[in-house]
Amino acid sequence: MHNNTAISELIEAGKWISQRGWVPATGGNFSARTNTGFVVTASGFDKGQLAPHAFIELDHAGSRSASAAKPSAETELHLSMYKLIPSAHFVLHTHSVAATILSRVIKGHSLDLHGYEMQKSLTGITSHLETLSIPIFDNDQDIDRLSLLVSDHHLHTPIEHGVLIRGHGLYVVGRTISEVRRQLEGLEFLFACELERLRLVGLES
Repeated sequence: MHNNTAISELIEAGKWISQRGWVPATGGNFSARTNTGFVVTASGFDKGQLAPHAFIELDHAGSRSASAAKPSAETELHLSMYKLIPSAHFVLHTHSVAATILSRVIKGHSLDLHGYEMQKSLTGITSHLETLSIPIFDNDQDIDRLSLLVSDHHLHTPIEHGVLIRGHGLYVVGRTISEVRRQLEGLEFLFACELERLRLVGLES
């Protein structure tokens, strides 16, 4: 995939994601694997109003080409996801209320979803009877250290759809822009349902 094609697809995805309120302020960042390496959103841009100058181009080693834009501090985590999941060609990082709150109230190391028909929107999930597990990692301003934790987890439990960063948000991966958007939308629906379920359980107890 050419850089310009990837950038165009991420710009359109950014408009769609912003309209749903999943990237408030200048939060979130998006990236794609391309023929020459990677493209990733630069820091400080409204993701609903992206333009080509808001992207940084990286080579296969992750070194950036000349650009006046400031790279996102989380670029290294995007690159780490691509190394761990060779089939991934897109990573979307969002900051929805549901994902952020669930990542804080769930005390364990994964958010386990079971019984929802919408689980089947995730690649490889064929029944509501399966358990969909999204790993949760503690937030860390040291992105290299956080990336290492994600890599260590992947060695024993491969990451398939994405990860949650506690109090921060969701990173979701996909092989195509349509797949990553579908998985993001499916996960956000599931997170909203689970957050409401927990609230109702709390009211009943």
